Amino acid sequence: MNEKILIAYFSASGVTAQVAKEMADAVGAELYEIRPEQPYTSADLNWMDKKSRSTVEMKDPACRPAIAAPLHNIGQYSTILIGFPVWWYVEPRIVDTFLESHDFSGKTLIPFATSGGSGIEKAEKSLKEHCPSASWAKGRLLNGSGAAEWIREVLKG
Repeated sequence: MNEKILIAYFSASGVTAQVAKEMADAVGAELYEIRPEQPYTSADLNWMDKKSRSTVEMKDPACRPAIAAPLHNIGQYSTILIGFPVWWYVEPRIVDTFLESHDFSGKTLIPFATSGGSGIEKAEKSLKEHCPSASWAKGRLLNGSGAAEWIREVLKG
C-alpha cells in the first residue's frame, strides 16, 4: 500500500479510540485524535442533563468546539477515516470543526462510528453536508470486534 492513510477520530470515553487503534495497527495508518481544547468531563457528557455541555452543543447546529492540537499536514493523506461516537443520531460538533477546518478536495473520506443504540446513516448524511468537496465512501458502525477486518476489506476495493 503506497498511499498514506490517516485515521482521525474523536473519542469521549475511549471506545472509539480503541476501534481507531485496532484499524491503524491492521493497515499501518497514522492516528490523529481530535481532542477538544477544553476536555469533556463526565458531567459534560451527561446526555440526560439538558444543561450539560454535550447537550447544549448538540442542540446548536452552529456550535464548533475548538480543537486542542490542529492537524497541519492533511495534504499528505489520500484516504482519511473519520471516527466518532454517535451523539443525537449524528457526529459530535467537534467533528464538524475538524471537517470545516481542512480542504478535503480529491481525498477519500470513510466514516466509522461507535454507538450504544443509534445507526450511522444520519451521521453519514450530515458529514457529507459539512464536507461536500470530499469523495465519501460508505461508513460503518463498529461497536465490537471486526474493525481490522472491515478496514482491510474497504482499502482493498
